Amino acid sequence: MRPPCELVVKYLLPAFRSLIAKELTEKYGFTQIEAAKKLGTTQAAISQYLSSKRGEKYIKEVESLPKARKLIEEIAKCIVEEEATTIQNIRKFCQLCKSLRQEKALCKLHREIAVLPSVCDICPSEQ
Repeated sequence: MRPPCELVVKYLLPAFRSLIAKELTEKYGFTQIEAAKKLGTTQAAISQYLSSKRGEKYIKEVESLPKARKLIEEIAKCIVEEEATTIQNIRKFCQLCKSLRQEKALCKLHREIAVLPSVCDICPSEQ
């Protein structure tokens, strides 16, 4: 049994962090150490994100989702401009996860990882 939240943590969260780390370092000129501090991780993790050793498997899927791309850019911008608190950025991550579930974007991944019945209503519909 694998709930969608487990998939987000194990597979998609590293992709989110990777894309935010790339935004911070490539677009805004952050060092790996600065990006690590802002994302609450280590410089080594940032190095792995940037060299596609972490989070790589689902980066393309996350990038292909307009809402995800927009929120990733928004989070990076808020980090740079220090417009949002850590709590507000965490809420944006949660918003992203909720959005992916509502749009059924996790369904393909969920079916790859777990055996699910043909009809599944685990994720809430968009309201």
